[in-house]
Amino acid sequence: MKLNSLILAGLLSLVSIGAHAKENDLLQEVKISAASQEADIKNNQIIFHGPVEVTQGSIKILASELRAFSKEKNSGKILIATGNPATYSQVMEDGRPASASAKEIRYELSSRTLTLIGDATLEQEGSQVTGSQIRYNIEQQQLIAESSGKDRVITIIQPENYQEQIQPEQKPEQPKQEKQ
Repeated sequence: MKLNSLILAGLLSLVSIGAHAKENDLLQEVKISAASQEADIKNNQIIFHGPVEVTQGSIKILASELRAFSKEKNSGKILIATGNPATYSQVMEDGRPASASAKEIRYELSSRTLTLIGDATLEQEGSQVTGSQIRYNIEQQQLIAESSGKDRVITIIQPENYQEQIQPEQKPEQPKQEKQ
């Protein structure tokens, strides 16, 4: 029972990527830089050819190619980054980095959902989840990892540091008395 609690605590710390993500990241503009781009106006899609870099606050996506499009009736923008691998990183509110990589990264801005497809890895502070596909809803903090064929989902949880650093007690400074 104790081992199950430890595993659950480790998983919760790993998937808490969105819990302490910088609040203002989503309020920032999305900036995309690429070697070239082409627009398919009829289908409301832009294709960026790489190397491609996407930034939004502390969020950064690196890829060989990026497709950006809107769903029907302006219900949200979707970015699909492909690479070998494509990578996603974000700095949490406390300064800790979180990262992900896969052959395809699908980021739905409106639902804050990240879907990693093909050799998918999600990592934070050395702990990680790997599988064929990982879906992570950043806002709801829900993760689903799957594998196909003989492959297995693998979760690696780093041990917590239980050593407390004891600070020596500091005595309050006494006000200096002037000599008269």
